[in-house]
Amino acid sequence: MRSLLFVPGDSPKKLEKAAASGADALILDLEDSVSPERKSSARGAIAAFLAEAEAAGGWPKLFVRINALATGLADDDLDAVVAHRPAGIVLPKTEGARDVAKLAAALTERERAAGLAEGSVEVIALATETARGVLSLATLAEAGPRLTGVAWGGEDLSADIGAETNRSASGGYTEPYRLVRSLTLLAAAAAEAEAIDAVHTAYRDLDALAAECAEASRDGFVAKMAIHPAQVPVINEAFTPSRTSLDWARAVMDAFAASPGAGVVGVGGEMIDRPHLRRAERLLRRAPHGAQG
Repeated sequence: MRSLLFVPGDSPKKLEKAAASGADALILDLEDSVSPERKSSARGAIAAFLAEAEAAGGWPKLFVRINALATGLADDDLDAVVAHRPAGIVLPKTEGARDVAKLAAALTERERAAGLAEGSVEVIALATETARGVLSLATLAEAGPRLTGVAWGGEDLSADIGAETNRSASGGYTEPYRLVRSLTLLAAAAAEAEAIDAVHTAYRDLDALAAECAEASRDGFVAKMAIHPAQVPVINEAFTPSRTSLDWARAVMDAFAASPGAGVVGVGGEMIDRPHLRRAERLLRRAPHGAQG
């Protein structure tokens, strides 16, 4: 996945439109974009959308952002959607592996009731929306196999810590949020999960979005969340490995395949060792379908 587009769960029209956005995944939202009085109708709309997608096939991956565990709404959210086979659940306000474990137990119960394979529903943790979440990032390495993605964001966090803003006058993130971004990248690597970059809230500024995507891809993020369909093509382009990168990765793989016992090989006049091999493998896993080989 390169792009994950948030869609309000209480708008069937927006759900249908988002399916044609070109996003690799949709995050069907039951949390921030849905008012309290519309939570119930949003659950019904999302359940219907998931059922339609399952019958039709060929849709983006569909995730559901439930309400935070502490709200008392998460169980009703899960009851409404798990039986309809979402690809995964996005857990907001995650505060470490303990929260992921609670969600995993709730998912297992509902998978069994629906006749689904245990562990079939993934979890993406929105892991930096509170100060407690930031300070618990290291525990995500023990969260278990359901955790496939770790995402960060600065909007809720700025409210939690009392910041006036999370960006400087130049448009870049201020120091606390740059730290959180880096910690998220490390936490995802430790958990063997995908590192997912934060939304760019200035959705009309596609040049700034492209620059932010380029930095994120450079540093090791493999995907970015979006809040508007216009952002999706920019994100997809930025997080698709270039032909040059893929050619390099294939050359590294071929060199080690030709010398299976070697710790170091030569590729294009450069000495390449085992860490480069792991990097090449990761790049090829991100290649578009049919371009891996």
